[in-house]
Amino acid sequence: MLKFGIQLLLAAVILLVLIFVFLTRLLLVLRAGSTHKPGKTGPLTVFTVAGSGGHTTEILRLLGSLSQSYSPTHYIMADSDKMSEDKICSFERSRGKQSSKFQYFIHRIPRSREVRQSWSSSVLTTLRSLLYSLPLTFRLKPDLVLCNGPGTCVPVCASAVLLGILGIKKVIIIYVESICRVENLSLSGRILYHFSDYFIVQWPVLKEKYPKSVYLGRIV
Repeated sequence: MLKFGIQLLLAAVILLVLIFVFLTRLLLVLRAGSTHKPGKTGPLTVFTVAGSGGHTTEILRLLGSLSQSYSPTHYIMADSDKMSEDKICSFERSRGKQSSKFQYFIHRIPRSREVRQSWSSSVLTTLRSLLYSLPLTFRLKPDLVLCNGPGTCVPVCASAVLLGILGIKKVIIIYVESICRVENLSLSGRILYHFSDYFIVQWPVLKEKYPKSVYLGRIV
């Protein structure tokens, strides 16, 4: 009995040490900046998370203001999203007329959370989405993740953070809260507020509530 108690205590100590190391590494990754300047040491590989409805429209407006240094763009969307791909292809054809240096790819992963899905079941679907996000993120190793609220961005950003925790690559995460969020953050925003490198809101009320955020006015 005593031997079992010692083994249990030892296992608990090891677990606490591992948790401490993980949290310390996470803190270092979140505090780390990026010295990479677009166009200076090469183009930036961008992950952009598209979502059904207005999310894709807003994110494309943001991408329209970026230079060709932000290329290639890898669009990640839910496999049940039937509308975003047409919008993306139309947008990229327009950009292609401006410069042949704009490159893009489309990837699909399982949806993290359906509309009106219960919180308990969304944990399992988010984990499933994460399992698809991880190999994609580790293979492509993006420099930047740009997202604005669809549930799919949570597992994608989690994969990017894990890339940094493991010491493989620091990925900059930029979260732009949707223009329709005037007084409160979306669920994705409430989660990624703590993990994003730049958290941008479009209403002064949100800036007051969330001091870490950056208020630039309406940008989409």
